[in-house]
Amino acid sequence: MKILHTSDWHLGHRLLEQSQQEEQSLFLDWLLEYIRQNNIDMLLVSGDIFDTGVPSAQGQKLYYDFLIHLRDTGCKEAVITGGNHDAPSTLNAPKELLNALSIRVVGKATENIEEEIFHLAINGEKIIVAAVPYLRDQDIRRAVASESSEEINNRYKTALIRHYTEAADCCRAINTSGMPIIALGHLFALGGSTSESEQTIYVGNLGDIGAEDFPPGFDYIALGHLHRAQTVGGKEHIRYSGSPYMLSFSEIGADKKVVVVETSEGKINKIEEVVVPRFRNICRVSGTVENCIRQLEKIDAEYHTLTPWVEVVLEDEQELAFEYKEISRAAEALDLEVLKVTLKNEHRREGLERLVENARDIKEITPEEVFRLKCKEQDFDLDNRPEMLNAFFEILQVVQENENA
Repeated sequence: MKILHTSDWHLGHRLLEQSQQEEQSLFLDWLLEYIRQNNIDMLLVSGDIFDTGVPSAQGQKLYYDFLIHLRDTGCKEAVITGGNHDAPSTLNAPKELLNALSIRVVGKATENIEEEIFHLAINGEKIIVAAVPYLRDQDIRRAVASESSEEINNRYKTALIRHYTEAADCCRAINTSGMPIIALGHLFALGGSTSESEQTIYVGNLGDIGAEDFPPGFDYIALGHLHRAQTVGGKEHIRYSGSPYMLSFSEIGADKKVVVVETSEGKINKIEEVVVPRFRNICRVSGTVENCIRQLEKIDAEYHTLTPWVEVVLEDEQELAFEYKEISRAAEALDLEVLKVTLKNEHRREGLERLVENARDIKEITPEEVFRLKCKEQDFDLDNRPEMLNAFFEILQVVQENENA
């Protein structure tokens, strides 16, 4: 059996307010063709199908068109779980209809763990899938009055591990013939490498879930949330597939991938990363204004399917406004878009007002950055009061989840 693991499509995502619908569509077309040509039997999507809890009509059309055409590829089964960006109600609404098409959807944690477990058979070969979605705090942890931040951390982590343990126990109970067991998950696993495009999905230190915290018995764990393809804790069978296209300039230089897992006679005998084509050139140039303009002209001279998007990092010490005008004037005559212009040493500048002043788009500033800078301006020492940062993350998580509800 050949199984393809992907995640973090973020349909509807915009990079600095530029729509990424074109590369999203090209990726989904490529994925359908790859599944068809390589005889993929099962598709696993580990969360963050959409970028927001209220996806646009265009984003939903991309999703449902893909699912309609998936049946034409020869893929027999698909399992899709919700991520922290997904609204469970949006994913779960058509689940009964999709189930009739052998597309299993779990938008949020279920009260009965058995509803997250699927016993599937393809061409005579059987497999068990634990489709664990993003586990929201309120779905798995019961609040206790007057809990300290450490108690909140420990109680959530314990509840999260317990959920995976219950799923593993349920899988083992029905595994009477030595079938492979695969789990899905959408979380931050300790040791994973992040990029700027992931939103915090844990409170304080609640992300400290390591490879050793997953219960034994899973032959492969297909994770989502981190946008760089990687293993967890050096374990080859615990992997993030990463996002299939760049969601921030911090991901420049990293190949985008999906993962193909092959099983035979009840065992996983091959795990292979497959590089996804780059449908849009998203790149960074740096140097003096003159050097950057020459690099932009070189990009313009190359053939591109989609208009390239560029970040310019200037080494000059002049005012950014003046240099930005120079870059903008040069870019107007070129077939590319300069989305971001910064100074190389900009990160050394301090102060919330300076950060906001020099950010071309509010999405460049994370809520955590604003909070830390505001605390610094108010002479509030976060290093000696870590419980305040925990409280901030808890509030942030509630706000983000309400936005995606």
